[in-house]
Amino acid sequence: MPTLQVTPNLAQGSRRMQDAVGQLEQRLGVPFRDKGLLGLALVHPSYVNEHPDAVAGSNQRLEFLGDAVVDTVVAEEVYRRFPSAAEGQLTMLRAAVVRDESMGQMGRRLGLGELLLLGQGEEATGGRGRNSNLADAFEAVVGALFLDQGYEAAKDAVLRLLGDEISAFSEAGVSTDVKSQLQAMAQQQGKPAPTYRVVKETGPEHAKEFEVEVVLEGDVVGTGRGRRKAEAEREAAAQAVAAFRSQAPATAEKSLLGDLGCKGMCTDE
Repeated sequence: MPTLQVTPNLAQGSRRMQDAVGQLEQRLGVPFRDKGLLGLALVHPSYVNEHPDAVAGSNQRLEFLGDAVVDTVVAEEVYRRFPSAAEGQLTMLRAAVVRDESMGQMGRRLGLGELLLLGQGEEATGGRGRNSNLADAFEAVVGALFLDQGYEAAKDAVLRLLGDEISAFSEAGVSTDVKSQLQAMAQQQGKPAPTYRVVKETGPEHAKEFEVEVVLEGDVVGTGRGRRKAEAEREAAAQAVAAFRSQAPATAEKSLLGDLGCKGMCTDE
């Protein structure tokens, strides 16, 4: 397990980090066995760049792990909660819940901005309130929790923090065909139809994975991955729809979103 290593000339920073870890343990309601893991989750890469000998590393590896854990927890939850939902609906729900804006909001709920170790440049440019920093830190905390306490503890924390988010999207409902839904949303705003492009293919021929971007008026509005191009396109569309939904008024949403209940008759279109 990694431990937070602090050099003697950063003793004050070490005390600050110990205080930050203690506060975060209280907010999570979980005492960590390896407090260095939780401390590492709070180290922004900019701090490492300015103090390369001060700490063992940044929170980027933990963020990578936490991102996968959050995806798995949310996918499992929506799968169990909505047994009648089709694949496209589940994809839409997952993308809606785990979008960057939501992850950043979870970071704010935990007060991670005030606890981060930032480089001076990042601090000066508003890094403590930057959504991407908060989202990355939240995922890193989940990764640390997974390593220190196991999947069930990480799952419990994620659902406590994201439960309302899942319920809100679920109650609103989602359309089965997310690509059609995205096109309808674009047309309602007077925009042209979105286009999809494959930006990366990885893996052998028999087990390829595709990465697809959906583009609207020249801007990338969603990215998806999948074993099939259609699957990757649906995930990209779902991400874009989630972004639209976060900006659209509730009345517009109601006219564009279907009923997830479906009374057992949900099907892929």
